[in-house]
Amino acid sequence: MQENPLMVGLGLPREPQPLTLVIFGASGDLTRRKLIPALFSLYIKGSIPRVRIVGFARRDWDTAAFQGLVRQWLDGEEAPAADAELKDSFVKGLGFIRSSFEDAAGYEEIRTAYAESPNRIFYLATPPDAYQTIVEHIGSAGLADQSRGFSRIIVEKPLGRDLASARSLNDRIAHAFPEQQIYRIDHYLGKETVQNIMLMRFGNGMFEPVWNSRYIDHVQITMAETLGVESRGRYYESAGALRDMMQNHMLQLLTLVAMEPPVNLDPDSIHDEKVKVLRSLAPIASHEVSTQTVRAQYARGIVEGAEVPGYTEEDGVAADSGAETFSALRVSLDTWRWSRVPFLLRTGKRLSRRTTEISMHFKRPPLLLFADRLPSATPPNVLTFRIQPQEGITIGFNSKIPGPTTQMRPVNMDFSYGSAFGEDLPEAYERLLLDAMLGDSTLYMRKDEVDSAWSFITEILRGWDSTGTPRLESYRAGSAGPTAADSLLGAAERRWRKL
Repeated sequence: MQENPLMVGLGLPREPQPLTLVIFGASGDLTRRKLIPALFSLYIKGSIPRVRIVGFARRDWDTAAFQGLVRQWLDGEEAPAADAELKDSFVKGLGFIRSSFEDAAGYEEIRTAYAESPNRIFYLATPPDAYQTIVEHIGSAGLADQSRGFSRIIVEKPLGRDLASARSLNDRIAHAFPEQQIYRIDHYLGKETVQNIMLMRFGNGMFEPVWNSRYIDHVQITMAETLGVESRGRYYESAGALRDMMQNHMLQLLTLVAMEPPVNLDPDSIHDEKVKVLRSLAPIASHEVSTQTVRAQYARGIVEGAEVPGYTEEDGVAADSGAETFSALRVSLDTWRWSRVPFLLRTGKRLSRRTTEISMHFKRPPLLLFADRLPSATPPNVLTFRIQPQEGITIGFNSKIPGPTTQMRPVNMDFSYGSAFGEDLPEAYERLLLDAMLGDSTLYMRKDEVDSAWSFITEILRGWDSTGTPRLESYRAGSAGPTAADSLLGAAERRWRKL
């Protein structure tokens, strides 16, 4: 049974039923940096008193060794601050199963050693090529049985590398788990500002009436990173920025901006509207990829005062690699609300600034009374959702400069979560893990969302492969990306948001 989000809004308790959470890949980086800190934060807040956490990995550890390692992790900077007594209490309840993903005995140990709770969640913090093996063994061991309690699975991206592989993966998971118990995670959906997009639109009478093509000129969605591929060179060689970021994070943000009001706050009602947006994306055909898309790769440059190597100098990357580390798209939606409003999406590594934001650029006034009739003298109003870092919302508008003239300049009204609420924001994984325990799939992805997103992206990939266009541009590490992305703007007065 799914939790009613309206009840959450009333401030009622959010405490899961007794359950066992099994983390496959417990020795990995994701577990250390994200999952354990998020679970410890929930533990500190008293949100998971009846949750047993069990690590599953092939490392030569036992429960005591795993507990000792996690205790060290809790002293790291990723974990929330707490006294030693709380840390010791948390790790004392951890379990560990030493097993390969192929060994049926490990799954049998889950069933027998942790049988006190009929409810289970399996988190696949593993490489995607292990998903099929793990799911098949979970099913064979009877661990996906829903007759005594719930059994859920959380799956990390990448969910396939194109439409066909995504469908194949989803079909394999569906052999063991019903759709309502499959939680496909996109951690960006757990960020407070992302969650606030829908509330701001539909909870304030001043925004929704102007949220359409009559008032909005274009929308920009940017995900910029200063980091390079780090240790993920081999992965990026097979993925690239389009698969890694556009197919999931970027298109998910687009759906929240462009969706119609749901009939209620039930998860399926929200997912229904998001799917409608993805299905309304105008396909970018092969003959259009040269004008509607840009791809590029970072070269050696300076980032934050230090010289950094180019992409082809990174470990695991071929010297003649054609993988893109930057991609940008000009996207159109075939809907009444968004007709002729371009959505401009860009994402890249080794850019000049780390930021993720959505900016709504409004049309200029029809009569330029105060600007000497030069469009550039009246900057457009911009509503910006800052997703990272420093989450918040900014409204930019024009104001008169003090004095005896009618000159104006842009000013900002700024809302920041940190200053407005005076407390640290919960990490995205903290919210998402708790939601999965409670059975609330609102902030996860449904199967048809994944299908629709891959359908759109796969068409672009085919166009790139069949035409060889657009050519792979180069941009200097530490820059704002390739200048070729300016060609997607479509109007002389439009500018990308400054990085």
